[in-house]
Amino acid sequence: MGYRIDNAKCTAATDKAVQIEAEIFDAPMWIPQSQIDDDSEVYQKGDKGTLIISDWWAEKQGWSD
Repeated sequence: MGYRIDNAKCTAATDKAVQIEAEIFDAPMWIPQSQIDDDSEVYQKGDKGTLIISDWWAEKQGWSD
């Protein structure tokens, strides 16, 4: 299923992670590429839209219930 972050923007990317700006973050956040769902609209620099990450990663960050 995955955890959805709307209005996300990828501002930087490496082979292992993407840097994301979104309203829910106080500052840009690095998210491992391995935790991004295949259905995500955001996965490389310049992408904007809905970011979908694994529930496990969201729970680890304290973002989900």
